Amino acid sequence: MRPDRIAELLEPFVVAPATTDPCHSEPAKAGEETAFLSLAQLQSISTYIDILLRWNARINLTAIRDPDQIVTRHFGESLFAARHLFPQTAPVGTAAAANRMSVADVGSGAGFPGLPIKLCAPHISLTLIESNQKKATFLREVMRALILTDINIQNSRAEALTSATFDLVTLRAVESFATILPVAAGLVAPGGRLALLISTAQLEPARSALPQFAWSNPEPIPLSRNRILVVASL
Repeated sequence: MRPDRIAELLEPFVVAPATTDPCHSEPAKAGEETAFLSLAQLQSISTYIDILLRWNARINLTAIRDPDQIVTRHFGESLFAARHLFPQTAPVGTAAAANRMSVADVGSGAGFPGLPIKLCAPHISLTLIESNQKKATFLREVMRALILTDINIQNSRAEALTSATFDLVTLRAVESFATILPVAAGLVAPGGRLALLISTAQLEPARSALPQFAWSNPEPIPLSRNRILVVASL
């Protein structure tokens, strides 16, 4: 898929109200940058889509088959979360990046939102938790193809990670939401955050299930009728 088409489709999701775009941490170079994402990031997304479409013909990674919809539904939603969770990402090598934030993506599936967040915030230490072996193998291929580092793929159930905690835990589009929600919450370190990409109907049940968290106002996801991002802080 052409990078310029990807940039066009992602525009509603990555344009931040502030002047600093978290996904655009490198200085602009003539002919090498789009208005929103670097050319390198757009090429990585293009490669990711190619791998996803190839694998999706063999195993069910996503029910969405149209490339444009894959960009808006999966990458757009993931990068929208990145913009809110990392409003000012630090380039690798800075003092802020040296103290790496640990992030866990529960039920990562085809890698959303974890891998797009990593593309946008390369300084994070990312753990992808995916119990399905074939999907975990897919995640490893994407990681190698995009040359992403500091990623730990846990081919296990989140319930098995009893001693692990993270600064940020993300959860999106998982089955048995009511069951996995407290498990994901249990992975949040003291002072950490739980980021949920959910429907509006799931918001009140989530708040009721986790009264120990302080909840942000929900952020409507662009181009969606009922999808929201909500962040709960411990």
